[in-house]
Amino acid sequence: MNIGRTVFSQLMDLLPHTEFRRCVALYRGDFNIQTFSCLDQFLCMAFAQLSYRESLRDIEACLRAVGPRLYHMGFRGTVSRNTLAHANERRDWRIYADFAQVLIGQARALYAHEPFAADLDQTVYALDSTTIDLCLALFPWAPFQRSKAAVKLHTLLDLHGNIPTVVHITHGRISDVSQLDQLLLEPGAFYILDRGYVHFQRLYQFTLAASFFVIRARKNMQYRRRYSHTVDKTTGLRSDQTVMLTGDDSSTDYPVPLRRVSFRDELHHRSLVFLTNNFLLPSLTVAQLYKARWQVELFFKWIKQHLRIKAFYGRSANAVKTQVWIALSVYVLLAILKKQNGLDLSLYTITQILSLTMFEKTPILQALQPSSTRPNMPLSSNQLILFD
Repeated sequence: MNIGRTVFSQLMDLLPHTEFRRCVALYRGDFNIQTFSCLDQFLCMAFAQLSYRESLRDIEACLRAVGPRLYHMGFRGTVSRNTLAHANERRDWRIYADFAQVLIGQARALYAHEPFAADLDQTVYALDSTTIDLCLALFPWAPFQRSKAAVKLHTLLDLHGNIPTVVHITHGRISDVSQLDQLLLEPGAFYILDRGYVHFQRLYQFTLAASFFVIRARKNMQYRRRYSHTVDKTTGLRSDQTVMLTGDDSSTDYPVPLRRVSFRDELHHRSLVFLTNNFLLPSLTVAQLYKARWQVELFFKWIKQHLRIKAFYGRSANAVKTQVWIALSVYVLLAILKKQNGLDLSLYTITQILSLTMFEKTPILQALQPSSTRPNMPLSSNQLILFD
């Protein structure tokens, strides 16, 4: 990375541009485009995410203020509010969704051996959703409640590195449990689910696919105990049982045994009951796996606080999905930057530093590594004394 290039252009060099061009060609994103390509659109939206711009006019004003540097930052077209708005409305959002999957593949390879709460070699996923409230008058395509619109981000998070692997963007009325039908189940992998995903007919598909789930049980679950296993109650465990479901529908939907693990959380004074189709893991590991599900909540909190996804630059479904997928691409790109260079900084710190140094012509690693000592400034012999 040359010292004469801006920090922003050095960051964008991490993008696999060949794969980006393939995604654009697949959906003919640059067909009959003369001055503002899909790459220009991506760079504008990535800049908006990193600097947390408020509107299209804000993006235009900031980029035009550094007009002479835009070419060296990778821009080849003129940045215009109307042109960017048109691109967000018309260019297929799947270009950026497919490109995000390319970045996700790179990040997952880097973080494959990243440790987390439970010491497992298998891939561990957490599935959950977050809701972004919108105005129904401005987003009528995303109904949620009688007087409110919303979009949902149904996210499957790889807990090795907290990398989002699957994201489905829907309107607010789509139920969470229906997203189990969209999963391509990975044999041997663990899926951590909240009790909102309890649907035994769908959970049985995990067992048929040789995948494992850990899910919190509902209080009204009907079951019959077949075996009990000893547990160490000093760890918080209360029971470890093999059970059969006895409900009228559940016994048919899930006809094979389940494992029921009960745990007492003394810190929050509550009892938790987990179900899993894995009978080999230590019972304490089952509880630790469910505790690791909190990482997906922290992921949602992070992207809502530090990326621009709670307010949108366009009103159409295409513009919203484009903005969300580019925001996720920026998140994954920062994770790649951190891992490739072994940075001992949080993603929040990296984001804050980049937002202030994007236009600086300094090596990006130098910008991200704070100096521990101040430079020694020579004393000036011409310094006058103000007071005798």
